Parts: sequence; C-alpha cells; structure tokens
Amino acid sequence: MTWNIGLALLLTAAAGLSTGIGSVIAYFIRKPKMVYLSFSLGFSAGVMIYISFMELLPQALARKGEVWGITAFFIGIIFIGLIDWSIPQAKNPHHFKEPSNIVGASQNESLMRTGLLTALAVGIHNFPEGLATFGAVLGDVRLGAIIAVAIAIHNIPEGISVSVPIFYATGNRNKALTYSLLSGLSEPVGAVIGFLILRPFLSPGLLAALMAFIAGIMVYISIDELLPLAHRYGHGHTVILGIILGMLIMALSLLLL
Repeated sequence: MTWNIGLALLLTAAAGLSTGIGSVIAYFIRKPKMVYLSFSLGFSAGVMIYISFMELLPQALARKGEVWGITAFFIGIIFIGLIDWSIPQAKNPHHFKEPSNIVGASQNESLMRTGLLTALAVGIHNFPEGLATFGAVLGDVRLGAIIAVAIAIHNIPEGISVSVPIFYATGNRNKALTYSLLSGLSEPVGAVIGFLILRPFLSPGLLAALMAFIAGIMVYISIDELLPLAHRYGHGHTVILGIILGMLIMALSLLLL
C-alpha cells in the first residue's frame, strides 16, 4: 500500500503540473496548431468517458452493489458540479477566453488581475480532480495512470488561460509559468487532504465506492469542459475522431493488458 500511495501522489502531481505545458505553448510557439489541441481534448474525453462507463462504474457496481454504486456515481457528479457552479462564470476555467482575445486587453493591472483570478479558479477546480486521480491509482494502478494522462491533457489549456494574461501584464515568462504551475499544485494538495480524511476508513468497499465517485467526476468534466473546449479550438470531425480513437485505444488496452 505504501508504494501505491507514493505512485498515486507522483501521478497526481504530474497531471496537475501539466498546466505548465500550456505556458510553454503560449510563449514559445508563435502559431500553435490549435487543431492538435482540439484532437487531444477529444481524445482525453473519449478515454475518460469510456473508462468511466466500461471499467470504473462496472467495478464499483460489482463490488459495492447497484444502489450504492449508482449513488456514489451521482454524488461525484453533484460534487464536481457544485464546485464548478460556485466559481463565477467570467473566471471559471470552463469559460476562459481564448489567448488571442486575452492578449487584446490594454491595461496591465486588469490583465494581471484576470490571470491571478483565473489561477485561483483553476486551482479550486483542480482540487477534486487530484482526489479523483489519487483514488483511481489506489484502486487500480493501470487505470489510474491512464486517468492521470487524460487529466494532464485537459490541464494544458487551463495553463494557457492562467499564463497568457500574467505574461502580457508583466513581460515575465518565469512569473507566468510559476503562477500556472501553482494553480496545478492544487491537484496533489487535493489528493493529500482527501487521503488524510479517508485514510481511517479505507477498505475495499470504500475504494469501490470511490471508483464510482471518480467516474461521476470524469463524466462531468468530459461533458461540461473537454468537449465544448475541443469544439472551440477545432472542427467537429476532428473532435469526433479524437473521441473515437481515445475510446478505441482504451478498449484495446483493457483487452490486452
């Protein structure tokens, strides 16, 4: 169990800190191919939806029973939904502006404030994702690693939304990167706090319920965040291709591994 805890924390931290990749894209690539990001977001959604309904939820139903498994699933949806709805829409990472729109702002103070508030919003939003990744790794290392990769992909545009306004307000790439990474640190923090709360109660039954809870969180994230954002950055067929390929690769990996 000790080794799994260390690995779970490592994967959660890696997923959260992928916000820094968004900073790199924002600064060092003048004309990024956003269609690639669109495909990646669709791919991530395909992986998360498939794994939720074909692996996490079925495991929870088999181990915990249909009533408790389904209840935990919808509690996960309600949990992430309440956090999402508590963030003002203008600062919600689900509704952030595209980099080209942000760059057009004229006042440095306004840009800096936008970046800092977005960093705070992203941090709050990433908190339950950290718990989801951490719990998934504890339940099944293989599935947890796949979930960590999927969450890492969708953290990239959130890193862009934090770093671009701060960079244009200060002209300091290092400062913008620092705030972007700090917003992602809330994922491992959420994992540690969640683990400390749940540790005295950890049992096979609780882990099974946690799998359904995680599935609910990931389905909400996919439908509310990944798919709308993917369509914003690219063409519909590109998004669909990413979703199908993500599901196909996920299905093959479950069959072969």
